[in-house]
Amino acid sequence: MTIHAFRERLLPTSILVAGSGAGPLLMHLVGGDPAHFAGIVHFAGVGISAVTAAAAAYALTVLGLRRQDGRTVLVGTAFSVMAALLGIHGLATPGFILDEGYGVISFTGAATLPVGGALFALSALPALRRPRDLRKLLLLQLGATAFVVGIGVLGMAFPEVLPRVPKPGGTIALTALGLGSVFYTLLAARALKTFLLTRRKTDLAVVIGIAWLLVALPPSLAMTYAQLGWWIGHFLELGGIILIGTAVACDLLRGAQSRPLAGDLRVSEIVAQEEEFLGARVRALMLKLADKDAYTEEHTRRVALLAVRLGEDLGLAPGRLRALALGGLLHDMGKLRVPNAILNKPGKLADDEFAVIRKHTLWGAELLHELGGFSDTVHRLVRDHHERLDGKGYPGALTHEQIPLDTRIMTVCDVFDALITTRVYREAWPVEQALALLRRETGEAFDARCVASLERLLRADGLLAAATPADGQFDQLSAAA
Repeated sequence: MTIHAFRERLLPTSILVAGSGAGPLLMHLVGGDPAHFAGIVHFAGVGISAVTAAAAAYALTVLGLRRQDGRTVLVGTAFSVMAALLGIHGLATPGFILDEGYGVISFTGAATLPVGGALFALSALPALRRPRDLRKLLLLQLGATAFVVGIGVLGMAFPEVLPRVPKPGGTIALTALGLGSVFYTLLAARALKTFLLTRRKTDLAVVIGIAWLLVALPPSLAMTYAQLGWWIGHFLELGGIILIGTAVACDLLRGAQSRPLAGDLRVSEIVAQEEEFLGARVRALMLKLADKDAYTEEHTRRVALLAVRLGEDLGLAPGRLRALALGGLLHDMGKLRVPNAILNKPGKLADDEFAVIRKHTLWGAELLHELGGFSDTVHRLVRDHHERLDGKGYPGALTHEQIPLDTRIMTVCDVFDALITTRVYREAWPVEQALALLRRETGEAFDARCVASLERLLRADGLLAAATPADGQFDQLSAAA
């Protein structure tokens, strides 16, 4: 395994396992031990959590309103309600305002994580991407926050109003624990998918933060303040909110949306915003390719967009989709070394000129090797995107079992886009004619699953009518794509 492969696959996984596994390990080892901390520790820790959650709530709500994004507003609502619950919980610390915590401290402490998780989970609703009226969501946030504050003030002014519920380990507590666990598991899955697509440290922080909140649920609902596990859960809750809040702040400072919580990042966005999600080096290479030949740069972007759509349709995992996006954008970088006289020749290429064109796959792989930092999968996509299942491709004359699915996807998308766009030496083919050619060569040059997936997408986009016969120009056109 290369250094980059370790950094790309194992290192993030190791950090994730270590970061999210610390809490359960501590809980298992010492969670049941007796513990006693001064009230100021509880007050300060919960207070910091409340302030962090309030700051995240304000920033997300403002951003969501500006962008007319209901999901972001709802995530802000979750932080707002959690901040209110945490604030009341901290103020109810015995020895500060009240001599005892009474029911208000039990209620607010137990409700914070399940209620927050429920609101976070609701942000996945598609209808909230572009709601008709954000005022209703804003009223929901203000109303829910005011309700929590009202209940808290009432409970502190008249302690007997709120009973001491839920009882640790009781039916209500265990029900809240079960529901909260489902909510945070869904959140963690959404955030993990986003991280596997972006590989950003801030997105990893959100995953770990959600994992800590999930681990903090059981002690908050099944233990008492006299047990060390209860305090560990409080510290994990504080750490989780700080991690998530800090990641949200970093996104907002960049003028971007916090994607792990919403969980709505699409691979096509990674291609369209390569500098934000794939790095400045990829952006620099794309600019250099555009200076060399505008058509080639536009072609690589279209191929990448189409390839990730096929990859999603065929069920590729997020990590492979990210590699497919990178491979699509970079697959023709070797053409930077191809002379313009050959690259833009209006007529048929001579044999020696065609031999130069064929070298672009190896030149592209060499460029990525010189730059460093790209995975083996991306190298393979750049090098092998002109291979054919029957072994008649280049540069390695690979056959069926030697060509992975992501490379087969790239091949189909590369040839299809080359056929349906106007080149200096020919007019664009109709979509139906290009697809007919791909069907005819299925099993010999192209993978049947990839061609079928392409046809499904074209029909879904309304771009496909009845197919027409293809002519016999396949070999020359596909080889030079």
